[in-house]
Amino acid sequence: MAALMPKGLPWASSLRNTTQLFKNQRSLAKAFSTTTFQRSQPGLLLHDAKTGYGFIRHNKVPEKPRSKGVTEIRGPYYTAMGPRYLSDVLETMGGHVDGLKFAGGSFSLFPEAKLREIIDLAHSYGVYVSTGGWMEHILASGGDVDKYIATCRRLGFDVIEISTGFLSIPGEDWLRLVDRVHNAGLKAKPELGIQFGAGGDTATSELESVGTSDPSKLLNMAKRFVDAGVERMMIESEGITENVNSWRTDVIQKILNELPMEKVMFEAADPSVFNWYIREFGIDVNLFVDHSQIVQLAGLRAGIWGKSDTFGKIVSYRPAD
Repeated sequence: MAALMPKGLPWASSLRNTTQLFKNQRSLAKAFSTTTFQRSQPGLLLHDAKTGYGFIRHNKVPEKPRSKGVTEIRGPYYTAMGPRYLSDVLETMGGHVDGLKFAGGSFSLFPEAKLREIIDLAHSYGVYVSTGGWMEHILASGGDVDKYIATCRRLGFDVIEISTGFLSIPGEDWLRLVDRVHNAGLKAKPELGIQFGAGGDTATSELESVGTSDPSKLLNMAKRFVDAGVERMMIESEGITENVNSWRTDVIQKILNELPMEKVMFEAADPSVFNWYIREFGIDVNLFVDHSQIVQLAGLRAGIWGKSDTFGKIVSYRPAD
Protein backbone atom coordinates (compact mmCIF):
# COMPACT_ATOMS: atom_id res chain seq x y z
CA MET A 1 0.00 0.00 0.00
CA ALA A 2 2.77 2.43 0.94
CA ALA A 3 4.49 1.87 -2.40
CA LEU A 4 1.49 3.34 -4.18
CA MET A 5 1.55 6.61 -2.22
CA PRO A 6 2.91 9.72 -4.00
CA LYS A 7 5.76 10.83 -1.74
CA GLY A 8 5.39 14.50 -2.56
CA LEU A 9 1.93 14.89 -1.07
CA PRO A 10 1.70 16.01 2.59
CA TRP A 11 -0.81 13.33 3.56
CA ALA A 12 1.31 10.49 2.15
CA SER A 13 3.82 10.47 5.01
CA SER A 14 1.04 10.48 7.59
CA LEU A 15 -0.73 7.61 5.88
CA ARG A 16 2.50 5.60 5.69
CA ASN A 17 3.05 6.17 9.41
CA THR A 18 -0.52 5.03 10.17
CA THR A 19 -0.02 1.89 8.10
CA GLN A 20 3.19 1.05 9.96
CA LEU A 21 1.53 1.72 13.33
CA PHE A 22 -1.27 -0.68 12.36
CA LYS A 23 1.30 -3.38 11.53
CA ASN A 24 3.16 -2.80 14.80
CA GLN A 25 -0.04 -3.01 16.84
CA ARG A 26 -1.09 -6.22 15.09
CA SER A 27 2.28 -7.80 15.92
CA LEU A 28 1.58 -7.24 19.63
CA ALA A 29 -1.37 -9.64 19.58
CA LYS A 30 -0.74 -12.70 21.73
CA ALA A 31 -0.92 -15.92 19.73
CA PHE A 32 -3.49 -18.45 20.90
CA SER A 33 -0.79 -21.03 21.33
CA THR A 34 1.96 -18.99 22.99
CA THR A 35 0.57 -18.16 26.43
CA THR A 36 3.56 -18.66 28.73
CA PHE A 37 3.51 -20.83 31.83
CA GLN A 38 3.77 -19.00 35.13
CA ARG A 39 4.10 -22.16 37.18
CA SER A 40 6.00 -25.41 36.73
CA GLN A 41 4.03 -28.22 35.14
CA PRO A 42 4.47 -31.71 36.62
CA GLY A 43 5.14 -34.46 34.11
CA LEU A 44 2.34 -36.87 33.23
CA LEU A 45 2.51 -40.44 34.49
CA LEU A 46 1.76 -41.58 30.95
CA HIS A 47 5.00 -39.92 29.79
CA ASP A 48 7.17 -41.40 32.57
CA ALA A 49 8.64 -44.69 31.38
CA LYS A 50 10.74 -45.24 34.51
CA THR A 51 8.33 -44.86 37.42
CA GLY A 52 4.99 -44.18 35.68
CA TYR A 53 2.99 -45.66 32.81
CA GLY A 54 5.18 -44.57 29.94
CA PHE A 55 5.89 -48.19 29.06
CA ILE A 56 2.27 -48.51 27.84
CA ARG A 57 1.66 -47.63 24.19
CA HIS A 58 0.18 -44.18 23.76
CA ASN A 59 0.14 -41.30 21.31
CA LYS A 60 2.60 -38.51 22.02
CA VAL A 61 0.69 -35.30 21.48
CA PRO A 62 2.69 -32.07 20.98
CA GLU A 63 3.72 -30.21 24.11
CA LYS A 64 2.22 -26.82 24.86
CA PRO A 65 2.28 -24.36 23.28
CA ARG A 66 0.91 -26.13 20.20
CA SER A 67 -1.01 -25.25 17.06
CA LYS A 68 -2.41 -28.73 16.36
CA GLY A 69 -4.29 -31.02 18.68
CA VAL A 70 -5.51 -27.90 20.49
CA THR A 71 -8.32 -28.29 23.02
CA GLU A 72 -10.45 -25.35 24.12
CA ILE A 73 -12.88 -25.95 26.97
CA ARG A 74 -16.12 -24.17 27.77
CA GLY A 75 -16.20 -22.11 30.92
CA PRO A 76 -19.32 -21.08 32.84
CA TYR A 77 -22.56 -21.77 30.95
CA TYR A 78 -24.55 -24.80 32.02
CA THR A 79 -22.99 -24.62 35.48
CA ALA A 80 -21.10 -21.99 37.41
CA MET A 81 -17.29 -22.10 37.39
CA GLY A 82 -15.21 -20.29 39.95
CA PRO A 83 -11.48 -20.26 40.71
CA ARG A 84 -11.64 -23.30 42.99
CA TYR A 85 -13.38 -25.50 40.43
CA LEU A 86 -11.15 -24.31 37.59
CA SER A 87 -8.10 -24.90 39.77
CA ASP A 88 -9.16 -28.53 40.23
CA VAL A 89 -9.55 -28.93 36.46
CA LEU A 90 -6.20 -27.35 35.61
CA GLU A 91 -4.22 -28.92 38.46
CA THR A 92 -5.14 -32.35 37.16
CA MET A 93 -5.67 -31.79 33.40
CA GLY A 94 -3.95 -28.48 32.67
CA GLY A 95 -1.45 -30.13 30.34
CA HIS A 96 -4.32 -31.12 28.05
CA VAL A 97 -6.10 -27.74 28.04
CA ASP A 98 -5.02 -24.95 25.69
CA GLY A 99 -7.89 -22.48 25.92
CA LEU A 100 -10.81 -21.46 28.12
CA LYS A 101 -13.85 -19.88 26.50
CA PHE A 102 -16.64 -18.09 28.31
CA ALA A 103 -20.12 -18.54 26.90
CA GLY A 104 -21.60 -15.43 25.32
CA GLY A 105 -21.30 -12.52 27.73
CA SER A 106 -21.39 -14.69 30.86
CA PHE A 107 -18.19 -13.03 32.08
CA SER A 108 -20.11 -9.77 32.55
CA LEU A 109 -22.10 -11.41 35.35
CA PHE A 110 -18.97 -11.87 37.49
CA PRO A 111 -17.53 -9.44 40.02
CA GLU A 112 -14.36 -8.06 38.41
CA ALA A 113 -12.04 -9.45 41.09
CA LYS A 114 -13.32 -13.00 40.59
CA LEU A 115 -13.20 -12.75 36.80
CA ARG A 116 -9.60 -11.57 36.96
CA GLU A 117 -8.80 -14.41 39.35
CA ILE A 118 -10.13 -16.95 36.83
CA ILE A 119 -8.25 -15.35 33.92
CA ASP A 120 -5.00 -15.13 35.89
CA LEU A 121 -5.37 -18.75 36.98
CA ALA A 122 -5.84 -19.89 33.39
CA HIS A 123 -2.78 -17.93 32.28
CA SER A 124 -0.68 -19.49 35.03
CA TYR A 125 -1.31 -22.88 33.39
CA GLY A 126 -0.52 -21.64 29.89
CA VAL A 127 -4.21 -21.45 28.93
CA TYR A 128 -5.46 -18.58 26.78
CA VAL A 129 -8.83 -17.03 27.65
CA SER A 130 -11.50 -16.22 25.07
CA THR A 131 -14.76 -14.34 25.22
CA GLY A 132 -17.89 -15.95 23.87
CA GLY A 133 -19.79 -14.52 20.93
CA TRP A 134 -21.06 -11.46 22.80
CA MET A 135 -19.94 -9.23 19.95
CA GLU A 136 -23.29 -10.05 18.33
CA HIS A 137 -25.11 -8.41 21.21
CA ILE A 138 -22.83 -5.38 21.03
CA LEU A 139 -23.54 -4.94 17.33
CA ALA A 140 -27.29 -5.61 17.56
CA SER A 141 -27.73 -3.18 20.45
CA GLY A 142 -25.66 -0.39 18.91
CA GLY A 143 -22.99 -0.68 21.59
CA ASP A 144 -19.50 0.76 21.51
CA VAL A 145 -17.34 -1.90 19.84
CA ASP A 146 -14.03 -0.24 20.65
CA LYS A 147 -14.96 0.20 24.31
CA TYR A 148 -15.98 -3.46 24.51
CA ILE A 149 -12.65 -4.56 23.04
CA ALA A 150 -10.70 -2.21 25.33
CA THR A 151 -12.55 -3.51 28.41
CA CYS A 152 -11.81 -7.11 27.45
CA ARG A 153 -8.15 -6.26 27.08
CA ARG A 154 -8.04 -4.45 30.42
CA LEU A 155 -9.54 -7.48 32.15
CA GLY A 156 -6.92 -9.82 30.67
CA PHE A 157 -8.69 -11.62 27.81
CA ASP A 158 -6.43 -12.90 25.03
CA VAL A 159 -9.03 -13.71 22.38
CA ILE A 160 -12.28 -12.09 21.30
CA GLU A 161 -14.72 -14.29 19.45
CA ILE A 162 -16.62 -12.64 16.61
CA SER A 163 -19.67 -14.70 15.76
CA THR A 164 -22.61 -13.71 13.59
CA GLY A 165 -24.93 -16.72 13.98
CA PHE A 166 -27.90 -14.45 14.67
CA LEU A 167 -26.86 -11.54 12.46
CA SER A 168 -26.47 -10.74 8.79
CA ILE A 169 -23.34 -8.64 8.29
CA PRO A 170 -21.32 -7.77 5.16
CA GLY A 171 -18.03 -9.60 4.85
CA GLU A 172 -16.05 -6.35 4.74
CA ASP A 173 -17.58 -5.28 8.05
CA TRP A 174 -16.72 -8.63 9.62
CA LEU A 175 -13.12 -8.16 8.50
CA ARG A 176 -13.17 -4.64 9.89
CA LEU A 177 -14.08 -6.08 13.31
CA VAL A 178 -11.14 -8.48 13.06
CA ASP A 179 -8.83 -5.55 12.37
CA ARG A 180 -10.26 -3.66 15.35
CA VAL A 181 -9.46 -6.59 17.64
CA HIS A 182 -5.97 -7.06 16.20
CA ASN A 183 -5.30 -3.32 16.50
CA ALA A 184 -5.98 -3.61 20.23
CA GLY A 185 -3.29 -6.27 20.58
CA LEU A 186 -5.75 -9.14 21.00
CA LYS A 187 -6.54 -12.15 18.81
CA ALA A 188 -9.76 -12.30 16.81
CA LYS A 189 -11.50 -15.65 16.58
CA PRO A 190 -14.31 -15.53 14.00
CA GLU A 191 -16.97 -18.20 14.38
CA LEU A 192 -18.25 -19.57 11.08
CA GLY A 193 -21.15 -21.86 10.30
CA ILE A 194 -23.83 -22.73 7.81
CA GLN A 195 -26.84 -22.40 10.12
CA PHE A 196 -28.46 -19.00 10.62
CA GLY A 197 -29.75 -18.69 14.18
CA ALA A 198 -26.98 -20.91 15.54
CA GLY A 199 -25.55 -20.38 18.98
CA GLY A 200 -28.72 -20.39 21.06
CA ASP A 201 -31.19 -22.94 22.33
CA THR A 202 -33.29 -22.97 19.18
CA ALA A 203 -35.20 -26.16 18.42
CA THR A 204 -34.08 -28.33 15.51
CA SER A 205 -37.41 -27.92 13.73
CA GLU A 206 -37.13 -24.14 13.87
CA LEU A 207 -33.58 -24.17 12.54
CA GLU A 208 -34.61 -26.48 9.71
CA SER A 209 -37.34 -24.04 8.70
CA VAL A 210 -34.71 -21.33 8.34
CA GLY A 211 -32.45 -23.53 6.24
CA THR A 212 -28.67 -23.50 5.85
CA SER A 213 -26.30 -21.54 3.65
CA ASP A 214 -24.04 -23.02 0.99
CA PRO A 215 -20.70 -24.21 2.46
CA SER A 216 -18.85 -22.17 -0.17
CA LYS A 217 -19.92 -19.02 1.67
CA LEU A 218 -18.19 -20.27 4.83
CA LEU A 219 -15.06 -21.26 2.90
CA ASN A 220 -14.77 -17.98 1.03
CA MET A 221 -15.03 -16.00 4.25
CA ALA A 222 -12.59 -18.29 6.05
CA LYS A 223 -9.95 -17.73 3.38
CA ARG A 224 -10.37 -13.98 3.72
CA PHE A 225 -9.89 -14.29 7.47
CA VAL A 226 -6.67 -16.26 6.95
CA ASP A 227 -5.44 -13.51 4.64
CA ALA A 228 -6.32 -10.97 7.35
CA GLY A 229 -4.01 -12.69 9.83
CA VAL A 230 -6.54 -14.74 11.81
CA GLU A 231 -4.74 -17.54 13.61
CA ARG A 232 -7.73 -19.81 14.19
CA MET A 233 -11.45 -19.89 13.44
CA MET A 234 -14.23 -21.69 15.29
CA ILE A 235 -16.61 -23.84 13.24
CA GLU A 236 -20.11 -23.73 14.71
CA SER A 237 -21.59 -27.21 15.24
CA GLU A 238 -25.25 -26.30 14.71
CA GLY A 239 -26.35 -27.23 11.23
CA ILE A 240 -23.39 -29.61 10.92
CA THR A 241 -23.34 -32.04 13.88
CA GLU A 242 -25.80 -30.39 16.27
CA ASN A 243 -29.57 -29.88 15.90
CA VAL A 244 -29.65 -31.82 12.63
CA ASN A 245 -31.31 -35.07 11.66
CA SER A 246 -28.13 -36.27 9.96
CA TRP A 247 -24.60 -34.93 10.25
CA ARG A 248 -23.23 -32.79 7.41
CA THR A 249 -19.89 -34.55 7.23
CA ASP A 250 -19.54 -33.28 3.66
CA VAL A 251 -19.20 -29.74 5.01
CA ILE A 252 -16.45 -30.78 7.44
CA GLN A 253 -14.56 -32.52 4.67
CA LYS A 254 -14.77 -29.47 2.41
CA ILE A 255 -13.42 -27.27 5.19
CA LEU A 256 -10.40 -29.49 5.79
CA ASN A 257 -9.82 -29.94 2.06
CA GLU A 258 -9.47 -26.19 1.55
CA LEU A 259 -8.10 -24.89 4.86
CA PRO A 260 -5.06 -25.94 6.91
CA MET A 261 -6.15 -28.02 9.90
CA GLU A 262 -4.36 -25.72 12.35
CA LYS A 263 -6.49 -22.78 11.16
CA VAL A 264 -9.79 -24.24 12.31
CA MET A 265 -11.31 -25.55 15.51
CA PHE A 266 -14.52 -27.58 15.51
CA GLU A 267 -17.18 -27.22 18.17
CA ALA A 268 -17.68 -30.78 19.38
CA ALA A 269 -19.21 -30.67 22.86
CA ASP A 270 -20.69 -34.15 22.58
CA PRO A 271 -18.68 -37.36 23.11
CA SER A 272 -20.03 -38.98 19.95
CA VAL A 273 -19.01 -35.92 17.93
CA PHE A 274 -15.43 -35.55 19.19
CA ASN A 275 -15.01 -39.33 18.98
CA TRP A 276 -15.93 -39.08 15.27
CA TYR A 277 -13.53 -36.18 14.64
CA ILE A 278 -10.60 -38.04 16.21
CA ARG A 279 -11.49 -41.24 14.35
CA GLU A 280 -11.76 -39.50 10.99
CA PHE A 281 -8.94 -36.91 11.20
CA GLY A 282 -6.61 -38.14 13.92
CA ILE A 283 -5.25 -36.64 17.10
CA ASP A 284 -4.18 -33.31 15.58
CA VAL A 285 -7.68 -31.95 14.94
CA ASN A 286 -8.50 -28.88 17.08
CA LEU A 287 -11.64 -29.28 19.18
CA PHE A 288 -13.86 -27.25 21.51
CA VAL A 289 -15.56 -29.30 24.23
CA ASP A 290 -17.25 -28.80 27.57
CA HIS A 291 -14.96 -28.66 30.60
CA SER A 292 -16.62 -31.83 31.90
CA GLN A 293 -15.36 -33.75 28.84
CA ILE A 294 -11.64 -32.94 28.99
CA VAL A 295 -10.59 -36.26 30.58
CA GLN A 296 -12.49 -38.28 28.01
CA LEU A 297 -11.07 -36.31 25.08
CA ALA A 298 -7.50 -36.40 26.43
CA GLY A 299 -7.73 -40.19 26.82
CA LEU A 300 -9.02 -40.48 23.26
CA ARG A 301 -6.19 -38.35 21.85
CA ALA A 302 -3.67 -40.43 23.80
CA GLY A 303 -5.19 -43.60 22.37
CA ILE A 304 -5.69 -45.22 25.78
CA TRP A 305 -9.46 -45.58 25.51
CA GLY A 306 -12.45 -44.77 23.36
CA LYS A 307 -15.73 -46.08 22.03
CA SER A 308 -16.12 -49.38 20.21
CA ASP A 309 -14.96 -47.81 16.95
CA THR A 310 -11.92 -46.05 18.46
CA PHE A 311 -10.73 -48.12 21.43
CA GLY A 312 -7.20 -49.27 20.62
CA LYS A 313 -7.47 -47.87 17.09
CA ILE A 314 -6.23 -44.27 17.44
CA VAL A 315 -2.52 -44.24 16.60
CA SER A 316 0.25 -41.93 15.43
CA TYR A 317 3.78 -42.30 14.02
CA ARG A 318 6.27 -39.79 15.39
CA PRO A 319 9.77 -41.23 15.71
CA ALA A 320 12.26 -39.24 17.75
CA ASP A 321 14.58 -38.76 14.80
